[in-house]
Amino acid sequence: MKTIQTSAVTDAVAAMCIEANHFLTDDMKAALNHAEESEIAPLGKQVLGQLKQNLEIAGEDHIPICQDTGMAVIFVEIGQEVHFEGGSLEDAIHEGVRRGYTEGFLRKSVVRDPLDRVNTGDNTPAVIHYQIVPGDEVKITIAPKGFGSENMSRIFMLKPADGAEGVKNAILTAVRDAGPNACPPMVVGVGIGGTFEKAALLAKKALTRPVDQKASDPYYSAMEEELLERINRSGIGPGGLGGSTTALAVNIETYPTHIAGLPVAVNICCHVNRHAVRVL
Repeated sequence: MKTIQTSAVTDAVAAMCIEANHFLTDDMKAALNHAEESEIAPLGKQVLGQLKQNLEIAGEDHIPICQDTGMAVIFVEIGQEVHFEGGSLEDAIHEGVRRGYTEGFLRKSVVRDPLDRVNTGDNTPAVIHYQIVPGDEVKITIAPKGFGSENMSRIFMLKPADGAEGVKNAILTAVRDAGPNACPPMVVGVGIGGTFEKAALLAKKALTRPVDQKASDPYYSAMEEELLERINRSGIGPGGLGGSTTALAVNIETYPTHIAGLPVAVNICCHVNRHAVRVL
């Protein structure tokens, strides 16, 4: 049995909130570089160049990549051989978010109630998803989610008879409807299967998969490539100003589902697709 102090979780979460909002992961930087090189529209190429310049300034001056520093979405994979000491794990995570957003001077975007709209002042609470896994490690993934792209996300409760073409049409519909509002070039996270809420969770987690890593199932890997090509033929382009780069990646995750259902969730993320990972 491995013992982990909850204070270590707080420290890690605080550092990750700051890191994710200031620096893109290597896979995302490589994807943007490739997009700028391959973009055929002059205006689209110019927009991609400006996005890259913004990233460089953010890193050099240690300021956020985007003014919307998001609501903190956190995936916690807990090894079943781990024991926590020092207080509540959930309280430790929220404290890490509070510290990260306060000490990192990140914008506080969370309101305490969906209708009274009073800001909590420290970007808490986070949205936390737990999973128990084999082993004696804890993997924490933080994905700050801005709501320009979050608001463009969709869920479709399809019929089994809709099949693969119905799934593809749902995804393409979500992207077309999002248009420039999702700050393209976007990353498209897709969850297929499970139940209403499971599909949405799969789509959210799909965004944390490196964009240079395809689905493990060749069938869905081929579907990712087909959809990416079709999305990039839409002409929406960088910033919604036209071009051949509307999306940087389509990531699909699946789960078994009921004989009567075919849930499809599409969680769109803007070009920054922020996330950071730590293993304790």
